[in-house]
Amino acid sequence: MDRTVSSECQKKDRLSDERAHVRFFLIDRITSWQVPAAAEAIKNVALSEDFFDDHFPRRPIMPGVLMLEGMAQLSGLLLEASLQEKFQRSAKAILTVLERTKFRRLIRPGDTLVYRAEVASVNPDGGKVSARASLAGEVVVTTGMVFAFKYVDDPMLASRRAALLKTWMQPVEERR
Repeated sequence: MDRTVSSECQKKDRLSDERAHVRFFLIDRITSWQVPAAAEAIKNVALSEDFFDDHFPRRPIMPGVLMLEGMAQLSGLLLEASLQEKFQRSAKAILTVLERTKFRRLIRPGDTLVYRAEVASVNPDGGKVSARASLAGEVVVTTGMVFAFKYVDDPMLASRRAALLKTWMQPVEERR
């Protein structure tokens, strides 16, 4: 009986650890970080991305929802840092609304997307950003994003988030 309980606890711990990971990281590097105003990042779109297996066979196109996810990842990180700077509070940004989203061009393997997020507002409850993705200076996607803040006390999640942000920011910090 002890072994069964122990085994179940280990399964739950493993599942909990897996849920703390984002399945797709859609930012390769943060190239500009101006808290609390704006941020930019790049995503190099590779043919080896898992989503190209089914979207679409023999005609790979990056799903629009994944472009939005990359924009949301950058925007959420920027809002979290803005909340910390303006209000000395730590929370996780959760996307709640997309406004006026427009797709203008297909993205294919070999393309490099540049994401840009600009903070429109931030308060202790949430924030709003204007975000866009571009390819070689041409705007590909634009949207407004509204986020709510969820206050989570999870040291492991905070540590993983900090390590990930440090990795994404490394090139920016080296230029300073």
